[in-house]
Amino acid sequence: MIWNPDYESLPPDGLKRLQDERLGTLVDMLYRRVAFFRTKMDASGIKPGDIRGIGDLARLPFTTKDELRSGYPFELLAVDLREIVEIHTSSGTTGKPVVDAYTAGDLDTWAEAMARTLSAGGATRHDIVQNAYGYGLFTGGLGVHYGARRIGATVLPISGGNTKRQVELLRDFGTTVLTCTPSYALYLAEALREEGMKPRDMGLRAGFFGAEPWSDTMRSEIQASLGLAAYDIYGLTEIIGPGVAFECERQDGLHVNEDLFYPEIVDPETGRVLPDGQKGELVITTLTKQGTPILRYRTRDITYLDRTPCPCGRTTVRMHRLLGRTDDMLIVRGVNVFPSQIEEVILAIEGVEPHYQIIVDRRNQLDSLEVQVEMTEGLFSDEIRDLERTEKLIESRLYGTLNIHSRVKLVEPKTIARSEGKAKRILDKRQI
Repeated sequence: MIWNPDYESLPPDGLKRLQDERLGTLVDMLYRRVAFFRTKMDASGIKPGDIRGIGDLARLPFTTKDELRSGYPFELLAVDLREIVEIHTSSGTTGKPVVDAYTAGDLDTWAEAMARTLSAGGATRHDIVQNAYGYGLFTGGLGVHYGARRIGATVLPISGGNTKRQVELLRDFGTTVLTCTPSYALYLAEALREEGMKPRDMGLRAGFFGAEPWSDTMRSEIQASLGLAAYDIYGLTEIIGPGVAFECERQDGLHVNEDLFYPEIVDPETGRVLPDGQKGELVITTLTKQGTPILRYRTRDITYLDRTPCPCGRTTVRMHRLLGRTDDMLIVRGVNVFPSQIEEVILAIEGVEPHYQIIVDRRNQLDSLEVQVEMTEGLFSDEIRDLERTEKLIESRLYGTLNIHSRVKLVEPKTIARSEGKAKRILDKRQI
C-alpha cells in the first residue's frame, strides 16, 4: 500500500523540481544560520547562489561523523533552541555522541516517513504493532512509534529486551506486526520455540527489521521461524532515525524517501560520485530537516542505487540492502571481508544456527580468521567425524566466497552470547 502517492509516486521531472527547490532553500538557510556549514562552504569557494539544483550538489563539501561530534551539543542547530521539542543522540561509545535535534515539524516529517515505511509492508490501522526497538535517546523505538500512530495502528511500546515478556505479548495480545533488529527477531524465534510455540500459533504477518546489516538468507530464516513477511528498513540517527528508506512488498531494494532525503553513492577513497548500479558509500542530504539539517553526510554504509521502475508504483530510487560498512569492513591478509559475506555462507549450511562470531587475530605477523558457529541440537549429538565434515564444508565455502582461508569452529548450542539490540559479530584482537 502506498501511503502518500503524491510524493512516493511523483513523476521524475516533478520530483527533480521539488528536490531542486528544497536543496536551494536548505543551502541558503544553512549558510545564514550555521557557522559550521558557512565556514566549510567558504573554504570550498561556494556561495548559496552557486547551487541551483541537485546537479550542483557534488560541488558542496561532505559532512562526517567526527565533524558532527565536534559540534556537540548545539553548534549545528539551525533554529533557536526554543524551537527544539525533542533530542536524540547516537550511542557515543567512541567519543561524544552525535546530537539530532527535532522541531515539531521534524517530528511530523519523521512520522510521515515511518508511515510510508510501515504501509509499504502492508501495515494498517487494523494492526497491533509490537515495537521491540529501544526507546529513549536511540531513535529506533520512537521513530516506529510515531509512524505506527500516524497510520492509526495499535502500538505495544515494549521497547527492547525482556524477552519473556515479549513472548507473552506476542501470544496474549495477538501481535500482527513486529519491529526490532533482525538478530533480535532470531532470538525471539528461538525463545518461542523453547515455549513450544509455532508460527501458526501466532498472528504475526509482517516484521520491519533494521539497525544492522542482514542478508537475504537471514530473511528466509526469520520468515520461516516467525511465519511473517520480513521487510528491511533503513535509517540513522544523524539523518532522522528509521524512515530514510524501506522495502515494499516486492522485497527488492529499499525505496528512499527522495523528497525528504537525497542519496548519492561515492567512491569511499576519492569521494567521486558514482553512477547508478555501482557499489560505493552512501551519502545523504536532508532536504527538509529543520533542527539539525545536514549536507552530504557520509554514512559509511556500502550499497548501490537502482532507478529501474518498481512494479509497486513508487517512482523513488531504490538502494540495495546494505552490503557492509567502510568501517566494519575487515581487511584480512589484504582482502576486504564483510561480515555479511560470512553470514550468507553460514546460513546456507544445514545443521548450524544463525548465531556466529568472527575472530580476527595476528600470529607470527600473519592475520588469522576464525569463525565460530553454533550447532543445532541435532548436529551436536552427531559423531565427531560429522562435526569435522561440517566444519570443512563451511571452510570450503568461505574460501570460495572470500578467497582466503579461515578456520571454522563449531561450538555447542547457546554458547554464543545473544543480543537484544545490535548483534556484536566481530572480535578483532589485532586492535587489543
